[in-house]
Amino acid sequence: MNNKWMKEYFDLYKKPLFDEEVIEKLLRLKNEMELTNRGKNKIMIMGNGGSAAMASHVAVDFSKNAKIRMVNFNEPDLITCLSNDYGYEYWMSKAIGMYGDSGDMVILISSSGSSPNVINAAKESKKMGLKVVTFTGFNESNSLKQLGEINFWVDSRAYNVIEMIHHIWLLAICDSVIGKAEYPAN
Repeated sequence: MNNKWMKEYFDLYKKPLFDEEVIEKLLRLKNEMELTNRGKNKIMIMGNGGSAAMASHVAVDFSKNAKIRMVNFNEPDLITCLSNDYGYEYWMSKAIGMYGDSGDMVILISSSGSSPNVINAAKESKKMGLKVVTFTGFNESNSLKQLGEINFWVDSRAYNVIEMIHHIWLLAICDSVIGKAEYPAN
């Protein structure tokens, strides 16, 4: 590795992070999240693998620091129970069906935008009349993005770049709700 490689790597982050159109969409999502919260509804956030870990982190920060109620479904007993009974491709949609209420929002994260369980979650959410927000990458016309009302897409095929940009975008919204970037942890 050399400096040139690292510089080129970080250049992959510049365009998506500073795109004016994305900033406008982030502010739109912030407003929608605050409306959902004021209506006494919740936001459900889900993903697989790294995106599931991100969903856990983001849910805690929004709930604790921004006072916007957000939940994720990363409990092994829930995932394995629903996967065993309905198939892995349906566990997320079943969780949304069990826990979703009218007026809720669902944020679905999938780098590829083609994970069957995440696509089925979007379909179930739409069927229930829930607002669907997607965070994807890879192909711009991916299946998940086609199902969202607000969509964030990273023009990349690099998982780490896509996931880190999604994470930065989501936490930027959290900090914008709080109104500052620096605040105490408690």
